[in-house]
Amino acid sequence: MLSVHELNDRLIDLAFAEDIGDGDHTTLCCIPADAVSESKLLIKEEGIFAGEEIARQVFHRFDPSLEVEVYIHDGAHVRPGDIVMSVRGKIQSLLQTERLMLNILQRMSGIATMTHRYVERIEGTGAHVLDTRKTTPGMRMLEKQAVKIGGGVNHRIGLFDMILLKDNHIDFAGGIEAAITRCHHYLKEKGKDLKIEIEVRNMEELHEVLRVGGVDRIMLDNFTPDETRQAVRLIDHRYETESSGGITFDTIRQYAECGVDYISIGALTHSVKGLDMSFKAVDSSKLHI
Repeated sequence: MLSVHELNDRLIDLAFAEDIGDGDHTTLCCIPADAVSESKLLIKEEGIFAGEEIARQVFHRFDPSLEVEVYIHDGAHVRPGDIVMSVRGKIQSLLQTERLMLNILQRMSGIATMTHRYVERIEGTGAHVLDTRKTTPGMRMLEKQAVKIGGGVNHRIGLFDMILLKDNHIDFAGGIEAAITRCHHYLKEKGKDLKIEIEVRNMEELHEVLRVGGVDRIMLDNFTPDETRQAVRLIDHRYETESSGGITFDTIRQYAECGVDYISIGALTHSVKGLDMSFKAVDSSKLHI
């Protein structure tokens, strides 16, 4: 299995191939190959900054000679006018790495900012904000890292690190008991030790899960706050609890106050707005050719 660094290298290589193709002809036609200068990352919108390590990786993957100096680190609250980092080196490299770096950092910072807002919204309740698998293909590790930077908690990373028996699995397997039984047989056969979560759609399914047992967490899918409160009392700390399905910024506090352990929010990654920032050249008097 590839490491996170290797996955990010693949993403970076693909993104450069997509963007540069056979050459950045705009840059190549007007900037000498040996011209050197400096650019700075300027914040233009208030939020939470995220992405310093992947920024370094982008710059150094393209041109190892680029010198990166970071002034503001992941998780910091940033405001318009803040300078997060400066990068010095060949101008051709600065121009060709600019858009990829910005695309990634704007998205990560947007996710961290939104996550932080949700986390603040339920402060003091004991509930945790969870992300989902509703991520941008190829960027999942970065987006989940941004959730953590914003104060949230990662759910499973993919299909490989946790069992999550959802409605379709249960229906195809022939019911809750059949799904749980087959799950335990599979884990024993494969010699795997994975946590098991199961989704329930109503109180009837919840009662069946409580009868069968054999899980670690119960997801209460599309329950109302009143139903959630009733379910939490019924579960009575025997299993971890998670609320999911259609929960918004306006309603998340109601669910958190029901006593659930986790609340999953797909919007953290599937519909977030990037944080506005730009990568600007320093004073041209510092140009060296």
